[in-house]
Amino acid sequence: MVHVPVLFKEVIEILDPKPGEFFIDGTLGGGGHAVKIIERILPDGTFLGIDWDRDAIEHAKLNVKNQRSKVILVHGNYADLPEILKREKLPRANGLILDLGFSSEQLAGKGFSFLKDEPLTMRYDSSETGVTAADVVNGLSEKELADVIYKFGEERFSRKIAKAIVERRRKKRIETSGDLANVVGEALPKNYERGRIHPATRTFQAIRIYLNDELGNLERLLDGLGKILKPRGRAAIISFHSLEDRLVKNYFKKMKKEGKIEILTKKPALPSPEEIRANPRSRSAKLRAAIIL
Repeated sequence: MVHVPVLFKEVIEILDPKPGEFFIDGTLGGGGHAVKIIERILPDGTFLGIDWDRDAIEHAKLNVKNQRSKVILVHGNYADLPEILKREKLPRANGLILDLGFSSEQLAGKGFSFLKDEPLTMRYDSSETGVTAADVVNGLSEKELADVIYKFGEERFSRKIAKAIVERRRKKRIETSGDLANVVGEALPKNYERGRIHPATRTFQAIRIYLNDELGNLERLLDGLGKILKPRGRAAIISFHSLEDRLVKNYFKKMKKEGKIEILTKKPALPSPEEIRANPRSRSAKLRAAIIL
């Protein structure tokens, strides 16, 4: 079954794929956008799908096969798109979609969710080795942890949480998502956010963003848009929290002043009440789009 992404109708309307065009999905995921885009660029279009998660690439192969379009699936980081285009001998594209959300089902078992007790990995690509979220939580100083949680999670209790983490790890290394969620929950007031979000939400977000350099990757992508898209090429970016949305908004404003783009969304497109009811995860999604000049 193909995953139906948020703001699906709005993305397709803004990108408006046409027969024979070349489109890129930099965050392929379950292939929800890909299937419709490939359908619209028939015949003879080209589609490039990229994902950091190797499992997502394998899964997408089942959904996006099409004999009348050239479909290329690459395991990689969307921030490296200019290099990927060179390596695959592809020209600049007519359109690009980035959906910066992630599927907890797709990334199950990696410690992304505070609702399950899993190894605290939080790496998008399980085939890579290197620093894990457990290494971050157990290795950073109390001040470094507080700074990460405040900067990337916008958590006002960051110092209190960092102190609790350091005290807990002195007794025993924090190894799982359940361990971390418990520490954070115990450190926060009982009426935290009046129950609107789980107490560990912002801390998990912060560690995930820091570990995977998500804002740095997005910045690299935005810096390279002119190398990725041809003139009149369209970019659509869906963000799920204020840090990402602010970065996209500020880059678009700066690029517009420099005469490099035309902004298509004066205000971000938001999911309808009907979509939010059908998919509560969509409630924080914001779509911004631009045309390269």
